[in-house]
Amino acid sequence: MFRKILVGYDGSEHAKKALNVAIDLAKQVGSELHIITVIDIFSINSLIDAPIPKEVIENLTNRAHVINKEAVEISSSKGVAKVKSVVIQGDPASMIVKYAAENDIDLIVIGSRGLSTFKRILLGSVSISVVRDSRVPILIVK
Repeated sequence: MFRKILVGYDGSEHAKKALNVAIDLAKQVGSELHIITVIDIFSINSLIDAPIPKEVIENLTNRAHVINKEAVEISSSKGVAKVKSVVIQGDPASMIVKYAAENDIDLIVIGSRGLSTFKRILLGSVSISVVRDSRVPILIVK
C-alpha cells in the first residue's frame, strides 16, 4: 500500500495538521515517513531583485533545520518507527515532486496552505502546483 509517505513541512499550522495526518497513516500501515522542508530562496530573491545576503541564507537554513527537527521529533514521539528528513533549497512544489519521484514515495501529504500568503497570491499555492505536477497520489489536508 503506502510503503513511503512524504510530508511537506514548513512549521505552519496547515503543515502541522498535514504532519499529524501523515503520522497517523504511517503508524496504521507501517510506512516509512519522509519529511521535507524546502528553503524557498529563489522566490525571495526574485521579490527583492537583489542577491540575498549570506547571513539571511544562513538564518533561513538554520530555521529550516529547527523546523524539520521538530517534525522528526514529533513523528518519533508519536510512534513512527522509520522517519527520514531532508532540508533543501529550491521551489517548494518542484522540490517536493522531485523528491517524491527520486525516492519512490507512494503518497504525498501536504497542507492546503503554508506560511506565505503573499507568495500564494503572486505565484499560486504550493499544494496546487504539487497536484498539477506530481505522478504520486496526494492527500491535501485542510
